[in-house]
Amino acid sequence: MTDVYIIGLGMIRFKKYPNRGVRDMAQEVTRMALEDARLKKELIQAAFFSNTFWGMFSNQHSIRGQVILRSMGIEAIPVTNVENACAGASTALHLAYTGVKAGMYDVALAIGSEKITNPDKMLSLTAYASCMDVDNFENHLNMMMELNKTFKIDIPEDQSPPGSDRSIFMDAYAMGAKWHMNKYGSTQKQLAAICAKNHWHGSLNPMAQYQTNMTVEEVLADRLVAYPLTRSMCAPIGDGAAAVVVCSEEYLKKLSRVNPVKILASVLGTGTDRDLDGEDIGERLAKQAYNIAGIGPQDIDLAELHDATSYGELHQTEAMGFCPLGEGGPYAESGATKLGGKQPINTSGGLECRGHPIGASGLAQIYELGIQLRGEAGKRQVENARLGLAENGGGNIGVEEAAMCIHLLEKV
Repeated sequence: MTDVYIIGLGMIRFKKYPNRGVRDMAQEVTRMALEDARLKKELIQAAFFSNTFWGMFSNQHSIRGQVILRSMGIEAIPVTNVENACAGASTALHLAYTGVKAGMYDVALAIGSEKITNPDKMLSLTAYASCMDVDNFENHLNMMMELNKTFKIDIPEDQSPPGSDRSIFMDAYAMGAKWHMNKYGSTQKQLAAICAKNHWHGSLNPMAQYQTNMTVEEVLADRLVAYPLTRSMCAPIGDGAAAVVVCSEEYLKKLSRVNPVKILASVLGTGTDRDLDGEDIGERLAKQAYNIAGIGPQDIDLAELHDATSYGELHQTEAMGFCPLGEGGPYAESGATKLGGKQPINTSGGLECRGHPIGASGLAQIYELGIQLRGEAGKRQVENARLGLAENGGGNIGVEEAAMCIHLLEKV
């Protein structure tokens, strides 16, 4: 089977776009990725389109990719619509990679586009609940509240009930953070250190939704969302799109003036009915990805991790094997995950600052790694970056992600 390369990258800044929609954002980044690859649209042989909420907000429940691509003159090719919650865009890339790897296509397109902002903010917030097991939603809330009672840490009493004024995922992450604090002694200040680091990275990224630097003290003083998470530690609601063009090794030889990045591994997996002390989906899939690529976590030069909250980054830093379980907080405080550190994480600013339009986030991670490995990241460039990892989780069932993709990329 052929090796697979990324040859085109396209992305718009993630933020609130009251006058834009899923279609025009997707078309813009598709044109950008094709231009970056120096390809005409007629050369694309297959496309994979990621979106989660277009049907809920605008009634476009079906044939989303076909609607977008056909109206820009890309037709007749196979188009696959992908919905995997927050892991939708990385799943689209996984499918494009798989098709090229298997020899079905020489060149394929992966797109993610999402509009979540809405005049009715509660509609936006409650939409996230559809990324869980809806029929068992009440059971999930009860589980979180019962777990809260078992933690031997001080939890403020004046919190609103889960999901009352925020995405339910903030409560799920808060539960995980409290479990980690209870078991390993991690602290709210360590979560704030992760957040402050990401705000600094975001201040260097013109594509980030938030570009304001924050100190640890400012993060801690921000409004409490769900203990121990303050507002700064949580990914904002926003809109955006990203796209990637991939091709086979033989096709790459026909091209000129491109700066490719090799995909060493692409792994997609589903969560299990484990308890909080069982093997995490990230640990399991990271081992698979490292085995496919023939490398280990110590070889990774930078990573984009799914930090819908600061605790998400702490947890995934451990799950990817960058530090031992329980040491994600001290590892971040040491400066290892900051630009200039041992293994910079979320140089884009992460979901906390770059933003998190659900169906596009996974490809935004790939965009960041791609420009880093191409040496085009400007003020946030990681020196001598050769190997990058992207971890993108989607949805929640039980105590972990319903789906997850891990990609390992290499500079050519």
